[in-house]
Amino acid sequence: MGPLVARLSRAGQRLRQADRAHPWALDTALLVLVFLVFCLPDLLHGEDGDGPRRFRLAFARLPVAGMLALQAGLVVPLLWRRRRPAVAFGAVMGAFVLQFALGAALRADIALFIALYSLALHGRLRQLPWACGVTAAAIALVAVRASAAVSVGDALFFLFSTATAALALGLMVRVRRAQLAGLRDRAARLEVERDQRGRLAAAAERARVARDMHDIVGHNLAVIITLADAGGYAGAPTPERGTEVLHLIGETGRQALGELRRVLGVLREDSSGPKDGPELHPQPGLGDIGALCEGVRAAGLDVVYRTAGAVEALDSGVQLTVYRIVQEALTNSLKHAGAGTRVNLAIIAEPSRVTLRVQDTGADGDTRGREPVNEEGHGLVGMRERAALYRGSLRAGPDGTGWTVEAVLDLTPLDGAG
Repeated sequence: MGPLVARLSRAGQRLRQADRAHPWALDTALLVLVFLVFCLPDLLHGEDGDGPRRFRLAFARLPVAGMLALQAGLVVPLLWRRRRPAVAFGAVMGAFVLQFALGAALRADIALFIALYSLALHGRLRQLPWACGVTAAAIALVAVRASAAVSVGDALFFLFSTATAALALGLMVRVRRAQLAGLRDRAARLEVERDQRGRLAAAAERARVARDMHDIVGHNLAVIITLADAGGYAGAPTPERGTEVLHLIGETGRQALGELRRVLGVLREDSSGPKDGPELHPQPGLGDIGALCEGVRAAGLDVVYRTAGAVEALDSGVQLTVYRIVQEALTNSLKHAGAGTRVNLAIIAEPSRVTLRVQDTGADGDTRGREPVNEEGHGLVGMRERAALYRGSLRAGPDGTGWTVEAVLDLTPLDGAG
């Protein structure tokens, strides 16, 4: 049964494809089939007939020309059974009624049930009630007209069963096609949604990588530039100080290179086999803020770092967010306030939130050169985006003679989260 069903399915698919390519071909083929099977026998037998004698006596025999005209009225409208199903049904019904008004019976009457099937399948559903009513009335008249050859009950049973089967088959195929169309539409929408989710995920990943790249490159370049400037001034009078500065520049560059490799490692498509080198290192956390402070101290900032609460118990994602915000804030202090500035860094961990505050004293009490609040650079935007990941807030602006960055991250679990 399996191979047979598969072959029938493939044949049906090819037939549907051919019908879509040549929609008139199937209707014409149906008309030819009905003519050969149901019309031609009546034309060939002519006046003699081939049915039971009592049936021949109950109905009149028509001349070939009249028979051919009635057959055409019954069969030809089937060409429009899919494009104009109501018109085709009405035309077939008119020929059907005219035929029995003349007292004749033709095998081509099968066209009435084909037209009813087509109306149920292709027509408007509100047209079915009147079509069923007209069909029932016509069947009742035929049953009475054929009472001389067959009992009225048997005639009604046979004709109503055939009409009901045609109507039910048309509705069943219609429902099945609607279900398949709904499934295809759902599959198309799911595919579109999948592509949209993929694009959104890619955009979010690009934004995350861009933020990390800005934090890493911006901070380390600021430190390197400050150290290079300091080394240039101190190199002539104290060569050993210049050597120390060059060593610090090398260490800072290597740290930046390692972080860049770690961030860019997520963009590599080749995931086969274990990765080596800096890609295996974890993302920075609060335990790395001490080293971060040492680096900016070497560049000239006087950083005082303190913590409160169980900061080591914070989630790794929270720690990375805090680290990046602190890194950006210290970079801004280094770029805008310069060497010799005092920076107070405090991180306070509470059960429901984390607060971090970075406050510098400014360059000789001058806050000029900072990013205005209404003209934020990418650094402030990136810090706010990172705080927003944890439904937090960030405030950055002048505070007396210096500059303060304060961020609050919400650690309250979302509804439904564990």
